[in-house]
Amino acid sequence: MINITLPDSSIKSYPKAITALEVAKDISEGLARNVLAAKVDGRVIDATRLIASDASLQLLTWNDNEGKAAMWHSSAHLMAEAIEQLYSGVKFGIGPNIENGFYYDIDFTDYSISDKDFEKIENRMVELAKEKQTFIRKEVSKKEAEEYFIKKGDEYKLELINDLDNGEITFYETGTFTDLCRGPHIPNTGFIKAIKLTKIAGAYWRGDESRKQLTRIYGITFPKKKALTEYLEMLEEAKKRDHRLLGKELELFTFSQNVGQGLPLWLPKGAELRERLERYLKKVQKNAGYEPVITPHIGSVNLYKTSGHYEKYGSESFKPIKTPVEGEEFFLKPMNCPHHCEIYKFKPHSYKELPIRYAEFGTVYRYEQSGELHGLTRVRGFTQDDAHIFCTPDQIKDEFNGVINIIKEIFTALDFKDVMIQISLRDPQHPEKYIGSNENWERAETAIKEVAQERKLNATIEYGEAAFYGPKMDFIVRDAIGRKWQLGTIQVDYNLPERFNLTYIGADNDKHRPVMIHRAPFGSMERFVAVLIEHCGGNFPLWLTPEQVIILPISEKYQKYAKTVFNLLKNYDIRSEIDSRSEKTGRKIRDAEMKKIPYMLIVGEKEEKENTVSVRKHKEGNMGTFNIETFAKHIENEIEVHI
Repeated sequence: MINITLPDSSIKSYPKAITALEVAKDISEGLARNVLAAKVDGRVIDATRLIASDASLQLLTWNDNEGKAAMWHSSAHLMAEAIEQLYSGVKFGIGPNIENGFYYDIDFTDYSISDKDFEKIENRMVELAKEKQTFIRKEVSKKEAEEYFIKKGDEYKLELINDLDNGEITFYETGTFTDLCRGPHIPNTGFIKAIKLTKIAGAYWRGDESRKQLTRIYGITFPKKKALTEYLEMLEEAKKRDHRLLGKELELFTFSQNVGQGLPLWLPKGAELRERLERYLKKVQKNAGYEPVITPHIGSVNLYKTSGHYEKYGSESFKPIKTPVEGEEFFLKPMNCPHHCEIYKFKPHSYKELPIRYAEFGTVYRYEQSGELHGLTRVRGFTQDDAHIFCTPDQIKDEFNGVINIIKEIFTALDFKDVMIQISLRDPQHPEKYIGSNENWERAETAIKEVAQERKLNATIEYGEAAFYGPKMDFIVRDAIGRKWQLGTIQVDYNLPERFNLTYIGADNDKHRPVMIHRAPFGSMERFVAVLIEHCGGNFPLWLTPEQVIILPISEKYQKYAKTVFNLLKNYDIRSEIDSRSEKTGRKIRDAEMKKIPYMLIVGEKEEKENTVSVRKHKEGNMGTFNIETFAKHIENEIEVHI
């Protein structure tokens, strides 16, 4: 008998090998109609693959991230089949699922392709989906795989096959299309009911700018047409909230080709906003016992060889900086943690001093491919709100809990209400991606899982998402229009203290190894500001916004009184400016609304005589007449509610 354990711990027994889809039908025909894939003993596979021994089983539907991933990966194959039928002789690179949908990198040879062709491709995809074509998995030898793609004339697939070993190669056939693919896939194309191709871009083969540029077509699919409609509505709202457009309109940041791609320039208003975020976190950190440190923007190559970053991040770093001294090389800093390890080593430490918490807003550099750069969310130089805690093993949980409290406080202050937590562990299939012993990894992973259980955090576990030196807990927020963003992170690290030979003297007077906790509540200042702009649509919390108040004199006669109001507000630390243009008040109000300034103070003859201001609130309208002291108190109260 084969025993299948379901998520509710119930067990179903079968006399022979069975597929997950058959198990679903045994439970309910309705359930079976919604199963896209299956997770067997923690591994996602086709729902149509046989389970030949006792196993745990989770049936994956559209409500599961892995179910969506299988649907979107299958949709990439469906798009490739449609394109191959429409454009004979095209060649295919890779076609993975992504966070929202899928893409395929395609060499269109002599064909010219643009987004004007999307409708034609979508229509063919719809026709093929209606045929309910099954996804057929076939294990093939390396020789068979090579022969197939030599005959087809697809050098991209041949290059991928060259990196694979015999016994690990599989094809998936769908209708007229055959692809080199690990899977998993949905049972058939009939699950795909709504299709939208969203974007076309260039992508160098294997991310190498010296290789041919392929055409990358992005798309997304849904099991219901209504879901696509809702998604497209969300995209329209996202366009209005695009941080690149709002950043320009609100004069927060810019980019310059003369400075270089992916290197943002913060304008005065953006720099002030960023500094306010930094001051806020520094105050929170000081109250929590953190000490500030500052490290240089470069470090010796040997530093990063010791830490492991040279090996793991070498391809993503800028080329080494060579000095006139023979053999002397430096790297632009890709991470702050090796520098903080060296600060810890400055002097001996006793267990009585621990935990030691070093914090730095440290700028780091990564050489992101030009095609991957995107506003502030993907840049080549960014500042992390980094901190590293050096503690004893029995202090891990308390320190971990302290960081969770800081992250939750920050999210509350910035109105991120929908927060999900992910525990990111090693990929057990690829141990070569990580440094350190199994024993250290198990201790670190256990500590994170225990904290999550004790705090009842309802965290999901993702294998293969850990940092190369340790597991982590990631905080994922859902913004105002439902998109997910990974922001804060906490990582437990037994490995860097070992590599840097960090020690402390214990109560037994012997040397012991500290544990290192990495944490960054914002993640990076650039990405956090981008997410914040899109979350609030540029309507920042009052304590953070660059301009809290704009004073609108109704004519030149009241400029002097406007200046008096400005100076009075300054005494209350209220950030304001005067619109002194010779425009009608209605125009000034409209412009202030466009700039998303929270409060407008209109001043004229009546206000000057009574020493008051007429107050309008952004998007809400007239609030009535206030004296300056009362208005200042109103501002103070609104800020106190949020921080």
